[in-house]
Amino acid sequence: MAGSSDPSPSPKILLAKPGLVSGGPVATKFGRGSSGVEDESAQFRSRLPSVASLNLLSDSWEFHIDRFLPFLTENTDFTVVGVIGPPGVGKSTIMNELYGFDSSSPGMLPPFSIESNDTSAMARHCSVGIEPRISSERIILLDTQPVFSAPVLAEMMRPDSPSTASVLSGESLSAEMAHKIMGIQLAVLLASVCHILLVMSEGVHDASMWHLMLTVDLLKHGISNPFSLASSVSQSSSSGLEKDNKVAEREEYMATPVFVHSKVQDRDATPQNFVLLKKALLKYFETSSFVKHHYNNSQLDSNGPNLHLHMIPLKKRDENFGAQHESFISALWKLREQILSMKSPSSMRPASEREWLKHSAKVWEQVRNSPIILEYCRTLQQSGLFRR
Repeated sequence: MAGSSDPSPSPKILLAKPGLVSGGPVATKFGRGSSGVEDESAQFRSRLPSVASLNLLSDSWEFHIDRFLPFLTENTDFTVVGVIGPPGVGKSTIMNELYGFDSSSPGMLPPFSIESNDTSAMARHCSVGIEPRISSERIILLDTQPVFSAPVLAEMMRPDSPSTASVLSGESLSAEMAHKIMGIQLAVLLASVCHILLVMSEGVHDASMWHLMLTVDLLKHGISNPFSLASSVSQSSSSGLEKDNKVAEREEYMATPVFVHSKVQDRDATPQNFVLLKKALLKYFETSSFVKHHYNNSQLDSNGPNLHLHMIPLKKRDENFGAQHESFISALWKLREQILSMKSPSSMRPASEREWLKHSAKVWEQVRNSPIILEYCRTLQQSGLFRR
């Protein structure tokens, strides 16, 4: 994650406040940017889209690259971090932390909106589809709409909702089935286009996200690697079917998962419970591709591979600056330091930021048209668990 050696500087576009795109100095968590950086970014502002329109994946479940593309460069030294989880687990809070947002800065809005009490009371959600931001360190952050979300399902059930758009090509699905498949598609896409994927759960007893990621592991086959898609396409275009299959097999890719359990109660935030949760995680995924793709024999011990796991304590609104508050902040910073220190996996020919985005759009089409996901959907329909 070291800085790029490219002599041409990358645009320092920080999206912490919508007004920054149209004017005003660039700011970071560690202070204002230099005047040179401000002058450099000014030339981009006139042709950049508004922050509110940047969504890569819209509420109509369509992938858009033209909105975010102007923020990206030909730099190949970047890291993509995505997050997925149910409502209210703190996805946007953690993504703001990874971005380097300083909530104490006056007049600065966070790059990702955080769910307010009013939003929660009205059963709404802040994030729609996939909302991207890019930090000054060239970390592309992908915040996402919640999975297992009653508000999202309620919106899909409205007759006038744009989310009634087809989830699977040529398939007519009930809202409940479409909602489930959308969560799977979102997770498959993130596991395909991110270097690192934060998988968030609430408390220590919820294993629903573990089950979702195991489902992703079963259904993700045949999806390209966007970080070296150009290489695989050029090789497969000049070869026969047998060679195509070998290229696809070699290019099978899975983001590195980081399992985060947030809002952990005091009684559960103990070293003993962390050890038990880690053992359960290792056992659950011991035969998965998450293990096969990221760990070799030298990284195995008596308990299996050392999958990444973090517990974030519950932050109490009415507490003073005490031990628990320090523990919450410390846990966030520990997670941030680990993410920033993780190495991006190597590929045959590293893609640039702009290539990654264009290839990710192709990956999304593969996800939308995946015969494996389609067959899984039809199996669920035949099970009688979902209305037709």
